[in-house]
Amino acid sequence: MRCSLRSFVILATSFLLLLLFIHFHMAREDDAMVVEKRRWAQEVAMQELRSELNAQSFQGLQNALAPINISYQYLVGAPLLRKSYLTIGLSSVKRTKKNYLLYTLTSIFSQSSEEELKEMVVVVHLADFDMDWNAHMAKEISSKFALQIALGRLVLIHAPQDMYPPLEGLKRNYNDPEERVKFRSKQNVDYAFLVNFCANLSTYYVMLEDDVQCAKSFFTVIKKVLTERENSYWVTLEFSKLGYIGKVYHSSDLPRLAHLLLLFYQEMPCDWLLTYFHKLLTQNDVIRFRPSLFQHIGFYSSFKGTANHLQDDGFEEESSMPDNPPANFVTSIATFENHYASHAYSNMEGYFWGISPVATDYFTIVFNVAVRITRVKVETGSKERPTDYLQSGQLSLGQNWSKTDKNCTRYLHIGSFSNGHFDKKEIEKLANFPVECVKITVTTSQTEWLIIRSINIWTS
Repeated sequence: MRCSLRSFVILATSFLLLLLFIHFHMAREDDAMVVEKRRWAQEVAMQELRSELNAQSFQGLQNALAPINISYQYLVGAPLLRKSYLTIGLSSVKRTKKNYLLYTLTSIFSQSSEEELKEMVVVVHLADFDMDWNAHMAKEISSKFALQIALGRLVLIHAPQDMYPPLEGLKRNYNDPEERVKFRSKQNVDYAFLVNFCANLSTYYVMLEDDVQCAKSFFTVIKKVLTERENSYWVTLEFSKLGYIGKVYHSSDLPRLAHLLLLFYQEMPCDWLLTYFHKLLTQNDVIRFRPSLFQHIGFYSSFKGTANHLQDDGFEEESSMPDNPPANFVTSIATFENHYASHAYSNMEGYFWGISPVATDYFTIVFNVAVRITRVKVETGSKERPTDYLQSGQLSLGQNWSKTDKNCTRYLHIGSFSNGHFDKKEIEKLANFPVECVKITVTTSQTEWLIIRSINIWTS
């Protein structure tokens, strides 16, 4: 296994570097030329590889789409014979301080309805080389989640130690100490073996870590996004900005991901390595959604129990994806660079950034079709620039949009901002009429700039 893996690493590294060159070289070409050039360039790459490598090794690379042959141990449960909609995967090892795995599993199941649970399966890779610890955890999990195991919704696996590549004498990139390099390299392999196992269990796959809290009905939110993006190309969708948490893939891509994690297991941490995966498969930009559906709750790292207080400030436990109906935007606030008004309204990353608004300045959302609104939530400022928030403002709902005046002629004031935040529910009780525009008005001039981080609107 170790000898063949070394040869495979050398071979596939060359191939991936060629693919990277091809991808970035063609990034600015017209679409009509890209298809033909890609076919030609890939053929050149194949010919070059054939001239340098023997047929047996090359055959191994051609089979990279197939799952890796690993003899897994089933510690608890077994996958259902039918294919699920979503697999949730997480890997866990023994921690020197507090263990969060049981809490994470409780959060997954308690934050999901019975109907949601019917469409998902949770796979835990107990990846510690201490088999006594694995057995202890398997016993605890079996006792606490007996029903989910019996229904085929929870499976615990283990990949034997002799299946792992070398974990000693590895490259010390980034001046990491040898012990740290060994830990993160093994973690890459842990994840590789996990996603490899999950490749054929469902249509989609989401990766979690073993110390997270889930938002209520996270499954429904993810499914809604996936349904909306059925006809668009994507490789990785992100529902958290931290670590290897909330990253969603097509299950058909998992064998590729497993190979990538194995090929470069000693190069860098997994969350850094993953940024290359979507780029290799021609998704150039990060596709991240808000609010975040998963929160990191572990205060002690699995590496030597070191303190780790990372938190996702975009997480909402009672999260539900806003409707944000199609709209246009009108603002009197001078926009800084490319931080456009539309960025605040999108459920992807980005924000509006305006220069020192003055009293009576406005930011207006104009719907393509009038809608009945049930809730509006607006967040201003950011963790990086906490002073760039709306210090004084109010929010109004309007009717009778005038294209000439670029304004609604009739408004209903429904509330004011508090410390840069606005969140009002059950709006239909105040404004039971079709709304054509939502207007944020600055009521006091401020020298600080203004970041509108997110505008979320729910409709009936």
